[in-house]
Amino acid sequence: MNEALFRRIDESPDPHFYLAPRRVTHIDAGAIAAVTSLYAELLPEAGAVLDLMSSWRSHLPDGRTGPVVGLGLNAEEMADNPQLDEVVVHDLNADPGLPFDDDAFTAVVCCVSVQYLVRPLETFAEVARVLQPGGPFVVTFSNRCFPTKAVAAWRAGDDQDHLLLVKAYFTAVAAFGPPASRSHRPRLSDPLYAVWARRG
Repeated sequence: MNEALFRRIDESPDPHFYLAPRRVTHIDAGAIAAVTSLYAELLPEAGAVLDLMSSWRSHLPDGRTGPVVGLGLNAEEMADNPQLDEVVVHDLNADPGLPFDDDAFTAVVCCVSVQYLVRPLETFAEVARVLQPGGPFVVTFSNRCFPTKAVAAWRAGDDQDHLLLVKAYFTAVAAFGPPASRSHRPRLSDPLYAVWARRG
């Protein structure tokens, strides 16, 4: 992919931008409920889950068993996340390599953050590496972002373009099966879009 598509208005190091904790939810209650419902449908009931680009909330359904690992940029935020069993501070844009063994997780999720990846294909390939065969990688997003940190390809498109872009990320990584998608667009709630695929 063209490198210009992944440039940002603010190219300063991401840890500087996320230095101060932001204990806010970036989607409203209706969209959060849609995320949780989708996770309940797609994620196995047991096994380790990786919450990629994690924050102070993960929106996972109740009743799951197995550890949840949060990987993000702000340790203080993630320490406030009651669903995380382990916290890893790691800048994916500086180093897309994930500090985990092969086949370490039964599922990986990424909520309202995919628009900030400047090396998405490398990140998606790493997700496939740490996923167990058949495990899902579920990417959800809305129509909100920090525009100065979103990549140019994201800023240039609308919601449907974003769905196509994330599908393209999955399609470019041979380890994933065909991606599926879903749109949740209620009249009185934030929209919620999802793209997911399973490791082959």
